[in-house]
Amino acid sequence: MRNQGVGSWIRRRTRQSPHATAIEFRGERLTYHELDDRTTRLAHVLRRLGVRKGDRVGLLSTNHPAYLEVLFSCGILGAIFVPLNARLTGPEVTFAVDDAGLSVLLHSDALTDVATEAVAARGVTRIVLGDEYDSAIEGAESARIDEPVTGDDLCFIMYTSGTTGRPKGVVMTHSNILFSVLNPILDLDLCSDEVALVCAPLFHTAALDFVALPVLFKGGSVVIEEGFDAGRVLNILESKSVTYTFGVPTILDALVAHEQWALTDLTALRRIVVAAAPVPPRTLRAYSERGIKMCQGYGLTESGPGATILTSVDAERKMGTAGVPHTFTDVRIVDATSRTVAPGERGEIQIHGPNVMKEYWGRPDSTADVFDDGWLRTGDIGVADHEGFVTIVDRLKDLIISGGENIYPAEVEAAILELPGIEGCAVFGVPDEKWGESALAAITVSAGSTVDPESLAAALGVNLARYKIPKRYVVLDEIPRNPTGKIRKDVLRAQFANANVEVVAQQPSE
Repeated sequence: MRNQGVGSWIRRRTRQSPHATAIEFRGERLTYHELDDRTTRLAHVLRRLGVRKGDRVGLLSTNHPAYLEVLFSCGILGAIFVPLNARLTGPEVTFAVDDAGLSVLLHSDALTDVATEAVAARGVTRIVLGDEYDSAIEGAESARIDEPVTGDDLCFIMYTSGTTGRPKGVVMTHSNILFSVLNPILDLDLCSDEVALVCAPLFHTAALDFVALPVLFKGGSVVIEEGFDAGRVLNILESKSVTYTFGVPTILDALVAHEQWALTDLTALRRIVVAAAPVPPRTLRAYSERGIKMCQGYGLTESGPGATILTSVDAERKMGTAGVPHTFTDVRIVDATSRTVAPGERGEIQIHGPNVMKEYWGRPDSTADVFDDGWLRTGDIGVADHEGFVTIVDRLKDLIISGGENIYPAEVEAAILELPGIEGCAVFGVPDEKWGESALAAITVSAGSTVDPESLAAALGVNLARYKIPKRYVVLDEIPRNPTGKIRKDVLRAQFANANVEVVAQQPSE
């Protein structure tokens, strides 16, 4: 077999456990043998459409087995998989289609209008998931394709969220993906009998590289949900005896808030990985009280995503940290001169390892800017203790400098979320004539609760220095977030950049 890439994974696994369930979706199960057969046939479909080694094939859909089938089929051909965010607008999809130079776009029926607009007059072939997709696979050849693929060949391009400008295509090689997948397998001690629930978007790296692919690599079963519904997820966790899942803090909080939370049997869960945003202490406590091991992770699309992980062994002892570097990954924390700082000192987190991306697609300048002598610059602020456990402090770009003092929004948000009646919170910097910048807290409150800024400030003053306490507060119906649950602080800054914008109240100037 000349194919040493991702395309060979299911073929190899099928030899060992052909009749085991690989994927469950909408109540239907696919065995490893069936998944192997479908991906081989789909590779023939793509080849018949002219897809060759190095060509790009896109997918635009909510969660669907096609994310895995198309990835493996592209791997068989040596083509490059391009998963696209299902929430993008027509112009945003058009940008990705043009930037990646897609030759084929598969998409859900619900997104036909967006897909049609995106590929108009571009010579891109479309395939609609559903009957058209399944019929094409069923009618295709099943003979093996033995295309030479090495670890250095490109595997997929995954676009960043683009909250600070045009999205950039993160290029991962087959070797990058292999090590990205081996990291959670080894460090989370994943087993061949895992039942993993995927309800986070598969067009993002955590659900794909940290849950679905590692479990399939080990021979476990992946239950795919099209989206997130708290009640349904709780039911699946119990009825399917789910052993492993991933969630962002907003998802985990929604489960705790659901009326079935206390009644759901979660004893099968061996671990939950939480990442993508700072995790409030109250969230960690809620799961700890149920005896659930919270494995907090840290990484980004460019690192595939894992950089650090808090394993179940240290979940209680080091609660609140993002753990230590993965087996195949190195992490350092540096100052502005790239000097490694001492334990307890804050600095920028940088990542190095075989799981780190090759480059940004077609952007050599951006690629050069993001690497510091081979280390990936994250733009995140962290601090390591004497044992090497890393705590994520905040995004470097979110740091608020008020009157010369550094304010880390994540620290303030965690304190506010401890207060009664507060459901959500986002702290960000806004212009201030006196201090240059000051902190504004956008909050959401539970039904029947009211906001008294003076009482909030007094309560926060117990644990926070006065300069860290927000000067102004605004109550929102909903805090803007991207599909991974990250708060869109760029949107909030733009909305409240005017110092005269109406707010609930503000604290007296110091």
